[in-house]
Amino acid sequence: MSVILLKLPIIEGEFIKRINRFVGLVRIRGEVKKALITNTGRLEEFMIKGRKCFCIPKQGGKTDFILVAFEDKNSKGAVIDTRTQAKAFERAAELGLISWLKDCYIKKREVKVGASRLDYLLECSGEEIWVEMKSAVLREGEYAMYPDCPSLRGQKHIRELIKLREEGKRAMIVFIGALPEVRKFKPYAKGDPKIARLLKEAKAKGVEIRALSIALLPSGEVVLERDNLEVEI
Repeated sequence: MSVILLKLPIIEGEFIKRINRFVGLVRIRGEVKKALITNTGRLEEFMIKGRKCFCIPKQGGKTDFILVAFEDKNSKGAVIDTRTQAKAFERAAELGLISWLKDCYIKKREVKVGASRLDYLLECSGEEIWVEMKSAVLREGEYAMYPDCPSLRGQKHIRELIKLREEGKRAMIVFIGALPEVRKFKPYAKGDPKIARLLKEAKAKGVEIRALSIALLPSGEVVLERDNLEVEI
């Protein structure tokens, strides 16, 4: 399965270094430019000096580009940009391409729940589902994994989903395996042991845990490769 979800005006570049959590230096057309990094993971396997990257132009602010992806496998790109991941997910849901979200639509974004904000409130055949989406861009063979470092925010979101489920509501966490040619998802316990434990608790309580995979083609098209990765918790 490989369905086009988005078309991006990508520009090839060469990664130089990460300045801080949100900004990196890239070389584009021979000039060093600042690029916005939306993914707060460490991404150490990608952010290597000289690695080919893909950016899109950005208007305004202190950066000139958004760092969208890194070349990863068979000339395809790993999509590290969380905004692109979200847009791809939303488009796939809108087109009815996700088998486990049939007859669903996005009712609300950025939904306040307790002390957190979850990404989506979906409505599926009259039933509401609270959904949090996470970026899984760490690879181990055919697995996409999350997280690559401790995430207090991630822990808090999973606890909120568990609480919603305990209240009798439908809750779901969706992992975007934004890596070419992955087939499965699993938590990376070394990255955050608490999240690995919380996901086991969430599964036991009835929180739905799903994963899909996307990739960037050299032409700038973001494609849905698999709508239903096998999940191992």
